[in-house]
Amino acid sequence: MPDGEKVQTKAKVGDNLLDVIIENSVDVDGFGACEGTLACSTCHLIFKQTDFEQLPSPPTDEELDMLDLAFDLHETSRLGCQVIVTKEMEGWEIKVPAGVSDAREPS
Repeated sequence: MPDGEKVQTKAKVGDNLLDVIIENSVDVDGFGACEGTLACSTCHLIFKQTDFEQLPSPPTDEELDMLDLAFDLHETSRLGCQVIVTKEMEGWEIKVPAGVSDAREPS
C-alpha cells in the first residue's frame, strides 16, 4: 500500500485489527507475519492521541517488548493483533507505518 493512501474497511466488534486487515484483503506488505501470536512487530499501527487514549486496554509487557523492535515507533503505537475493535472506533483513522520490522528475524 503506498504511503499516505487511505483505505476504508469494515470491522466486526470483537475482532482484532490484524484480522480486520486480513479479512478486508488490505495489501500491506509483510503485515501480520506471525499471524497474531505476539512474536513479531509487523502489525504495528499508529493511533491519533485522542483515539489512543480511548483504547479499552493498555498494552501488555509482551506487546511493549515487541513494539520496541518496530520501525517508526510512536507514543501512540500498538500492535494490531492486540487491539480489539469496539463500537467507539467507528470512523477512526489508523496509520500503518511505511516500514515493517519482523522481530523474528535477526538484525
